[in-house]
Amino acid sequence: MKRTFLTIALGAALMLGANKAVDDAKALMKNKKYEEAVAVLEPAVKAAPKDVAVKNAMVEALLGNGDTYMYDEKLPPFKKYPAALKSYRRVLEFDKTNQKAKDNVAMIEGIYKSMGRPIPQ
Repeated sequence: MKRTFLTIALGAALMLGANKAVDDAKALMKNKKYEEAVAVLEPAVKAAPKDVAVKNAMVEALLGNGDTYMYDEKLPPFKKYPAALKSYRRVLEFDKTNQKAKDNVAMIEGIYKSMGRPIPQ
């Protein structure tokens, strides 16, 4: 009986922590601080890997982070494309069906192929 209660209490604590992480990450994303949002969500993903809210927040943060690099006109291509590619690939780890991430990965890989350069891993 005690063990069951402790298991339930621990699960509830993890869920509350995950929800706080999601709230904190969303606040950061409103201010376009996507890398910070990803950092806030990493422990929540490890603690509750099946939590849909955490997963969705991570996808949103990673997409935002990828877009920030991809569309930053001040960054040279050799800096923005590898960083964006890394974020978009991580999106696909959480959501294999995310069309935006798939399209952007294909586009960046196509750019590298067209230049005859190796695709960053």
